[in-house]
Amino acid sequence: MKTVHKLILKSYLGPMVLTFFIVMFVLLMQIMWRYIDELVGKGLTFDVIAELMFYFVITLIPVGLPLATLLASIMTMGDLGENNELLALKSTGVSLPRIMRPLAILVLCISVGSFFVANNLVPLAYRKTAALLYDIRQQRHSIEFQDGIFFNGIDNMSIRVGHQDPETKRLTNLLIYDTRNRTGKMTTTTAESGFIGLSDDKEFLKVTLFDGETYEEDRGREWYDRSSLQHYLFDRQDMTIPLEGFNMARTDESMFSSAKTHNIKELAHDIDSLKHLVDNAVGRLNSEFLANSVFIHNKELAFDTLPKTHRRILPLSDSIAYLSENQMAQVVSNAVSLGNHAKSYLNYDEEIIKQNINQYYRLNTEWHKMLSLPVSIMIFFLIGAPLGAIIRKGGLGMPIVISVSFFVIYYIISITGEKMANEGVWNTWRGAWLSTMILTPIAFFLTYKATNDSALFNAEAYLNIFKKGRNIISGLVRRFKP
Repeated sequence: MKTVHKLILKSYLGPMVLTFFIVMFVLLMQIMWRYIDELVGKGLTFDVIAELMFYFVITLIPVGLPLATLLASIMTMGDLGENNELLALKSTGVSLPRIMRPLAILVLCISVGSFFVANNLVPLAYRKTAALLYDIRQQRHSIEFQDGIFFNGIDNMSIRVGHQDPETKRLTNLLIYDTRNRTGKMTTTTAESGFIGLSDDKEFLKVTLFDGETYEEDRGREWYDRSSLQHYLFDRQDMTIPLEGFNMARTDESMFSSAKTHNIKELAHDIDSLKHLVDNAVGRLNSEFLANSVFIHNKELAFDTLPKTHRRILPLSDSIAYLSENQMAQVVSNAVSLGNHAKSYLNYDEEIIKQNINQYYRLNTEWHKMLSLPVSIMIFFLIGAPLGAIIRKGGLGMPIVISVSFFVIYYIISITGEKMANEGVWNTWRGAWLSTMILTPIAFFLTYKATNDSALFNAEAYLNIFKKGRNIISGLVRRFKP
């Protein structure tokens, strides 16, 4: 490998790794902020939160990798241009495409690797993320008391504390209503002080009360049963109450399936299955509904009401003239009944077909997105490298502004195309590849301009063009002025 190629690759790898981690951190904080309400107050351990963040990072790779590639390309070529290293290479007869060649090979390898990540790791991470979030949502909040407010996080129990010491966790002025007994017995306990907390395995509630009294009211199973009231005084009372829902249980990941949890082979299989299912449903609707539910029943009804002497003479369209008033009413009543039945049958089949078609569109979109990801990475490289050579600014200032601007445009176009494809307004390939089709000409245009040392962002060049245009217009006005 040439020394120049080593220099360029070394200049690119550093910013690529740096920008990738910066982008992933920003995206991770954004998605964690979205779920912050579901995570706070659950008493989650650090390993559970770290596991969830790890899965989030994997699912964000298809979003963060193109942006990191764009930003790193602008920074690398901008640094080379700002330090006049590009100018020195060009003065020796090395063209910009030859300078970009080692970077293009490296980005091509990254693009191919991104496909395998999106195909193998991302679906698995989506499935694990869905299962873990479900388990977190099912887990109850930890025991947290607020002064003077009833805590109702435990089934059939209500606890109020007057004050909780933040350091010792000692509770004062406790009031506990306990209705867990299924025979109708209700227990009311008051205590001057005590401690309430979860066991280490979060399967039991440990209660220690001091200087209190307990009232047990037995109301009986029925309203006419005689009730009784018992009163106890105690210096210390210890209770261990079984709990459910405070210790997070793990759900089987196979229960969570969607378009994002399948690889490209599974998506292709599901697409073929749904297409076959929709075709069969539409064929059944055409054959069974139209032929058996509408036309044949009406034909038999009209034919059976005719006199026997006319059944072989008149066509079906003329049979209505030989019906009596009662027969006509019967035909109309039966027709309305058949119509209502056919409408219900049609609405049910239509809803099933609509759901399958919507799922078919989503699966198709995900299939195309897996293929468009490597292409989008190459497109962003072909946009970023020429832009860096043109603006000749390194660092994180101007490159971030330009990168974010292009990425926002790309993201808006991608979301719009996917929405149109999922709703069936556009063809699936058109919606999934819309952003790539729009950015590809821009990439080749910037590469052409950078190769020819065009002053694309030179304000003076655009000002000269404006002055020339103004002079031409002024000359035409003077020429044709009467």
